Amino acid sequence: MNELFLRPQSLWVNGFVILYTLGGWTLGLWLMLRPELASNVAGVLLVAHALVCSAYLLHDCVHNAVFARTRTNDGLGVVMSWLNGACLATYQGLKKKHLRHHTDRLDVVTFDYRTALKSAPNWVRRSVLALEWAYVPAVELLMRGFIVVSPFRCGTVRERARMAVLIGVRVCLFAALALTSLRALLLYAIAYLVFLHVLRFMDAFQHTYDVFVSQSLAPAPADPRRDRRYEYAHTFSNLLSVRWPWLNLLVLNFPYHNAHHTVTAVPWHRLPSLHRSLYGTQDPQVIPSGALLGNYHRYRVVRVLADDYGSVAQDGKSAGSFIGAVGVSFLTAV
Repeated sequence: MNELFLRPQSLWVNGFVILYTLGGWTLGLWLMLRPELASNVAGVLLVAHALVCSAYLLHDCVHNAVFARTRTNDGLGVVMSWLNGACLATYQGLKKKHLRHHTDRLDVVTFDYRTALKSAPNWVRRSVLALEWAYVPAVELLMRGFIVVSPFRCGTVRERARMAVLIGVRVCLFAALALTSLRALLLYAIAYLVFLHVLRFMDAFQHTYDVFVSQSLAPAPADPRRDRRYEYAHTFSNLLSVRWPWLNLLVLNFPYHNAHHTVTAVPWHRLPSLHRSLYGTQDPQVIPSGALLGNYHRYRVVRVLADDYGSVAQDGKSAGSFIGAVGVSFLTAV
């Protein structure tokens, strides 16, 4: 069994997280179907957290950091993508586009939603901004909508058929849930929105990269400015807690982002030790998430159409006018 995983200790930690993700999602769904309000609340939180774990497990699979073989990583990645909805895109497409984020040192996106919104009718743009003001992650839903529509606009017959079957299957599953309990369907929608907020908060403050719109998987034009020093200076570790590092386990240590970018193949459970070995306890790129919550709220509308991500205080102790990113999730990087 140890030969299946990348490292001996991965058997226990990854095995537990995989079982927790699948079991937690199932248990949470069952709790949503219960009549008790307390069970419903617990179900929403459990499903949302299981979806978060599924996303970050998928991320590790993309980097071949869970299992010893690429094929096995890809298999788990596909399963996780079905759980969290990333299956709207092909797993290989997600994988290749995300790896470009690392090699190009850019936020590589296929759909330039900013240009689309700026050229859209006023009511469309205002509706998106109003939803974002009300804490509905409209941009993330828009990105997923683009993935659904794209094959029918410019895809091949095979891509259109794949999307039609995929949407048909997922609609049937949600219809079955609705027939069982409309309340459970509503609760699941709330859990999914919570999940999107957690991921977009993590993504918002981890980079001040340039956005590069690309329909292909070809590398971006070379730029000597984007070297290792640039990568470090424009990457931030938004730890949930510096004082209590175990809290970062809630998001599978994804906030140790500088360490991840330095050695991408290191699995999530080894990132804290890698971070300490690289930066000690005084890394200027660490910005605790507590210092970013105000920015997440304050700039929730501004960041939708902002031309850049804003600036970070030079001392690394403050979020400054860090507006943050939106629409750069690795789950929609196609």
